[in-house]
Amino acid sequence: MIRRLTLISAGFLALAAMPAAAQAPVRIGLSAPLSGPDAAFGQGLRQGAEQAVADLNRAAGGRPRLVLVPADDAGEAKQAVAIARKLTADGIRVVVGPFESGAVAAASPVYEDAGAVLVTTGATYAPLTGRGLWNVFRLAPTDAQQGRAAGAYLAKAFAGRRVGILNDRSTFGRGLADAVAAQLKQSGAPEVLFDSFPRGTRDFSDLVARLTAARVEAVYVGGLAPEVATLLHAMRQAGLGATLVAGDGILDPSFATVAGPAGEGTVMTLAPDSPRLPDPRGGKPVARSPEADSVAAQAYAAVELLYRAVERARAADPKTGRITDARKIAEALRNDPPIRTILGPIGFDPRGDRIGDRAGGPVVLRVWRRTPDGRLDYAGHEPAEP
Repeated sequence: MIRRLTLISAGFLALAAMPAAAQAPVRIGLSAPLSGPDAAFGQGLRQGAEQAVADLNRAAGGRPRLVLVPADDAGEAKQAVAIARKLTADGIRVVVGPFESGAVAAASPVYEDAGAVLVTTGATYAPLTGRGLWNVFRLAPTDAQQGRAAGAYLAKAFAGRRVGILNDRSTFGRGLADAVAAQLKQSGAPEVLFDSFPRGTRDFSDLVARLTAARVEAVYVGGLAPEVATLLHAMRQAGLGATLVAGDGILDPSFATVAGPAGEGTVMTLAPDSPRLPDPRGGKPVARSPEADSVAAQAYAAVELLYRAVERARAADPKTGRITDARKIAEALRNDPPIRTILGPIGFDPRGDRIGDRAGGPVVLRVWRRTPDGRLDYAGHEPAEP
């Protein structure tokens, strides 16, 4: 059961004691894919962030201390840059998002130039936090961490056997594939085939022919659910029974729907399950999609982190609500002790990657299996030891 928030900083209590007329809310931006192919995730991010703002405001005795300013970046880099310019021009200096790696990579320099801090819940491309930006923090495990976990599994489960690696030529897919390849090379058993396909591919016959000619017994794919499921069908129709391993890009209902029986036995790396947000206090139960449920708690935690860091750094003018020094907020996020959130205590290393209890490092492996009612599901299914 998720504990209610009980720790309120001394700075917050002092502000809550001030006359309401003297207080202005601190505005937190949300850059999320509220439309487009990742809209289900975007809606979950918005729901989680809205609930965090409501709960934190309620803890302040009803005085509005936070206002969420949501913006739709559609998961696209160009739109994320436009949103970054708009939010920062409006004086917003603390932002949850963007969600996708490409959007973060494009927009983060805009936020840095304007003096704004980001906490992203979904960006997994490892180099994002290696570019020396002071303002980027993330909650998700990186592609490198997932790739190392998948590579270690393949090196152990398929020791002495032939492994192929594929990717969809995206930043996300190539990052995963490169990390798997590096781990296999380190183990002394590099892949026998490294190949790629463009996102949106529907005809995998030539690629399957190359996999078959390479006599692979396992295939790692850095990509998303639609293409991975279609590839699986093509492999099975060609009589290729190689085990398929992928990252959390296939964590999508469409994988089970499109893959059908061919998806059984697919191994997947992903972050540990996040808690489901409780229904809003005094409100109606919230019906969320599986995608929304998977990210709502992270958005809630991101709002908590930014709010607590603002209070810890005393970085907001109590009369105007304006952030006076975002760099102090970044320092507060990196400094001990970790900040308590709905996900547990969270701290960040100098790069902006998560450390501490339940850090972004843990990655679990799950295998998709047929359930007694005929569904394809991964919940609770771990790969068998080799």
